[in-house]
Amino acid sequence: MLQDDDGSSDGDEDVIVETSQKLPKESSGVMALQILVPFLLAGFGTVSAGMVLDIVQVNIGKMDSPIEKWNLIIGNLALKQVQATVVGFLAAVAAIVLGWIPEGKYYLDHSILLCSSSVATAFIASLLQGIIMVGVIVGSKKTGINPDNVATPIAASFGDLITLAILAWISQGLYSCLETYYYIPPLVGVVFLALTPIWIIIAAKHPATRTVLHSGWEPVITAMVISSIGGLILDTTVSDPNLVGIVVYTPVINGIGGNLVAIQASRISTYLHLHSIPGELPDEPKGCYYPFRTFFGPGVNNKSAQVLLLLVIPGHLIFLYTIHLMKSGHTSLTVIFVVVYLFAAVLQVFTLLWIADWMVHHFWRKGKDPDSFSIPYLTALGDLLGTALLALSFHFLWLIGDRDGDVGD
Repeated sequence: MLQDDDGSSDGDEDVIVETSQKLPKESSGVMALQILVPFLLAGFGTVSAGMVLDIVQVNIGKMDSPIEKWNLIIGNLALKQVQATVVGFLAAVAAIVLGWIPEGKYYLDHSILLCSSSVATAFIASLLQGIIMVGVIVGSKKTGINPDNVATPIAASFGDLITLAILAWISQGLYSCLETYYYIPPLVGVVFLALTPIWIIIAAKHPATRTVLHSGWEPVITAMVISSIGGLILDTTVSDPNLVGIVVYTPVINGIGGNLVAIQASRISTYLHLHSIPGELPDEPKGCYYPFRTFFGPGVNNKSAQVLLLLVIPGHLIFLYTIHLMKSGHTSLTVIFVVVYLFAAVLQVFTLLWIADWMVHHFWRKGKDPDSFSIPYLTALGDLLGTALLALSFHFLWLIGDRDGDVGD
């Protein structure tokens, strides 16, 4: 429909105003805070959930005294606080460096804000998630439910929600104090860091947590580095205005993939704990690991791998429809978009389950605890694979012409 000049100019102004509101100018540091730090902290939630599951589930059944059980639980919570504080601080340092490199500018107050927000968030979220995790494990034991099937997904899902909510709340509160109460952000960070020696002493009192306290850093820190690569991929992708919609779907594909592979890794680890000793494999798992064996081989965990893979499509369809109802992201849900998205999700989980089958048995053969070592790597690989495949999917959809106007909403 043709319009007069005045109406056309008004419409152009509205478009300009709307575009400026949709695409605010952001510095690399701000984007690092919004993307990389939550990405790393949320990933650590699944990692720590698996480690707590292993220690509590394996040891709590061997203890008759309630005092011994409470000592184990408190030791695990203290161990989580130590790891969460260190990972939160390292995540902030990584975000500061990655934000400083492209800009060439360094802001001390913003760096302090980032460190304090990250450490405080990791500390509080880890404590809340640890309490949820222990409650789920103990409740599962009493009701006859296999904790491997429910504990990690529930705790990890709550962990993601808790982490993002607390990070938003704390960072906003500390940011408002920068001008009037400039001493509060560094004070908050120093207080949480100063509590670390106390948690180390508590965690070192129990043999099970003492072992992880010394040997559990390699997988956690390595997993953080792997997850940071996924964060960089996400950061690069959202910098393209045509692909901003990926932000809505990244937590979904990463969360589902990480939860499903964590279930399988926990099941395989529990089977090995019950049927063999560290360093020796049962007769079934010996030999070469290839996809057909993972899903159709003679092992007892092949059926669970099939079930977990079959859950991918219906699970993602439910979340896609939920996103559609909430009018977020790619709200039109074209057929080609759903097909490409589901292909990426299935490929991610298929690859993770295959890697998990090999990795858990590999660490067991090396005499290392699979839950403490394999789950951090697997969840980090889940974040990396999910983000990379989703970014490729969005690029592919853009190239073939699936360019809905709401893709960046």
